[in-house]
Amino acid sequence: MEDSQVGLVKRIVHDGDDLSVENTDHGGKDKQQSTLVSLNIENGRKEQSLLEDFDSKIPSWREQISIRGIFVSFVIGSIFSIIVMNLNLTTGLAPTMNVSAGLLGFVFIKSWSKFLARFGLLKVPFTRQENTIIQTCIVACYSLAYGGGFGSYLLALNRKTYERAGVNTPGNNPDTVKEPNIGWMIGYLLLVTFVGILALVPLRKVLIIDYRLTYPSGTATAVLINGFHTPQTDKVARKQVRSFGKYFTFSFLWGLFQWFFAAGDDCGFVKFPFFGLRALKQRFYFDFNMIYVGAGMICPRVVTISMLIGGIISWGIMWPLISKREGDWYPHGIPESSIKGINGYKVFVCVSLILGDGLYNFLKVLYISVSTIYRDMRKRMTIPLKINSTDVVAEVSAIEKRRDEVFMKDTIPVWIAASGYVGLAAISTAVIPQFFPHMKWYYVFISYVFAPVMAFCNAYGAGLTDQNLAYNYGKVALFAFAAWAGAEHGGVIVGLVTCGVMKSFVATSADLMQDFKTGHLTLSSPRSMFLSQLIGNFMGCIIAPLTFWLFYEAFDVGNPDGEYKAPFALIYRNMAILGVEGFSALPSHCLQICCGAFIFSVVVNVIRGKLPDRISAYIPLPMAMAIPFYVGSYFAIDMCVGSAILFIWHKIDYKKAETFGPTMASGLICGEGLWIVPEAILSLTKVKPPICMKFLSNQMNQKVDKFLHI
Repeated sequence: MEDSQVGLVKRIVHDGDDLSVENTDHGGKDKQQSTLVSLNIENGRKEQSLLEDFDSKIPSWREQISIRGIFVSFVIGSIFSIIVMNLNLTTGLAPTMNVSAGLLGFVFIKSWSKFLARFGLLKVPFTRQENTIIQTCIVACYSLAYGGGFGSYLLALNRKTYERAGVNTPGNNPDTVKEPNIGWMIGYLLLVTFVGILALVPLRKVLIIDYRLTYPSGTATAVLINGFHTPQTDKVARKQVRSFGKYFTFSFLWGLFQWFFAAGDDCGFVKFPFFGLRALKQRFYFDFNMIYVGAGMICPRVVTISMLIGGIISWGIMWPLISKREGDWYPHGIPESSIKGINGYKVFVCVSLILGDGLYNFLKVLYISVSTIYRDMRKRMTIPLKINSTDVVAEVSAIEKRRDEVFMKDTIPVWIAASGYVGLAAISTAVIPQFFPHMKWYYVFISYVFAPVMAFCNAYGAGLTDQNLAYNYGKVALFAFAAWAGAEHGGVIVGLVTCGVMKSFVATSADLMQDFKTGHLTLSSPRSMFLSQLIGNFMGCIIAPLTFWLFYEAFDVGNPDGEYKAPFALIYRNMAILGVEGFSALPSHCLQICCGAFIFSVVVNVIRGKLPDRISAYIPLPMAMAIPFYVGSYFAIDMCVGSAILFIWHKIDYKKAETFGPTMASGLICGEGLWIVPEAILSLTKVKPPICMKFLSNQMNQKVDKFLHI
């Protein structure tokens, strides 16, 4: 999701040097216990397979980066960019697809290799190192479709969002508008994303080897990739390929089928009144979107349930009650899009929940990071390192020693990282003000002075907790620089642009460390990982703006009543206005409600942090609850359907669900996600669907029949 992307379905437990996979679902423990034992045994076999690789030749860093790998990364990265952009512009959600990237990279290359082997043309085997490089490149590519600001701070600059925020709103000045353009968006991304990749390269040994940070997502991806490259997995891999192909085909054809019935506004399956027409008006409906169903299978169950609860509280209770106060709390007849009306409550209550959750997690991760560093320093000063000479410890020590040797073998010279950082930062400081005249060079310069410190804190916190809080650091910059610049000097545009500079810098640094952790555990060269990150990032800087432009030209992006609402664009612009104007920008009684939402968010997070995992797993997440407050519950209903499918599947056959659940989810997401491309092409060429399927009440239907003389 916007501030803290949805986490992995599994949690990786790093106890000393023993890696195992622990399922976070607490339902049906008696049935699952034997399965978990078998999974741990299987993980042990994967580690043994890795040990066997120690005696074999590990490909050089040049051999790990292949033409076929880059090609596959480009194809899958483009597909994932379209999928993530669709999610970003509809709800602002984007589940992490690292596991899907590793899986599809394996499926593509493995299928390719077997095809060539039939004709005796296969010359280079597919290794776990190449698989890791492909996964890194894919993630670096598609991450910019979500993290590039196309659904938030960059789109917040366009005229439609400016008008939705209210042309008469104090602080929302007309000179703080900049329409999207492929040229400046590509240039902006090239300037702000590469700097963050270079910033923490000199500290990779400190974070990965010295502190032994777990980086759970990176570790999970490494366990997955190591599991792919064992002789025992060939049979399972073939079944996974067939499973993916089956659900991909179904999802794609389902998207095609739906298109025929969507000839006008509110036509087709996208607004199916499953719960009745009255519920439809409150955005409670099922829209048969396979992307969200698949995302629900990937997201933890507590996330999907939290979103549904948030939708019920907001659209089922709060907004109907506040709308009755029209003429009292806010002027009668005011446009619905104005933040001085009902829309202001929707936006700022959502913002309050996000800020409360973000502030709590920011302080929590900062406290954990500082206290852990302090504790480790004291241990290093007072306790000598002792290693038991048992066979198990010796074996584990050998594994880690070999990993450390490979990780430190192909060093990345510090002078390259340092000079690259200084050079790119200087170029950004000079060029970004040319894109945005209100941006003074010293705003950018000061951002790059503080960014490395924030990047280290975020990377260290991500290594401990798996939470990338880049958007929270971006919000800090947004409020600080918007207030500094002020309304008369383009504070809104200054806040939004510096938010993008800080967020991009901090996010890419943490992503690189996650990838380094994956490479460390799969015996991949950090030099090849670094180059793969650069290649993937460059691809993303081109693909993401082009993908956004496809949506922007083909669909009505930013329409609050349309499919592509882009909710976070308005939220971010209003946050910038709030930074410039203060609380005077809020409608009546909104401040009190927002304070209550903020306190609620913090208190719920504190309670979750104090309770055991088995209990806190049933307490809603405020961050997940916040999104439906503005968007509605329709996508949460879709995701709950996906979550329910996986839950029932786990009850029927846990092991099969664990093996084929991710492939089914990936197939559903990729199928309808890829259908968006031909749908956009049809829209651009003015080809309309032939049928409009719309649902009417009985009274309205009688009026229509009478009008048509039926």
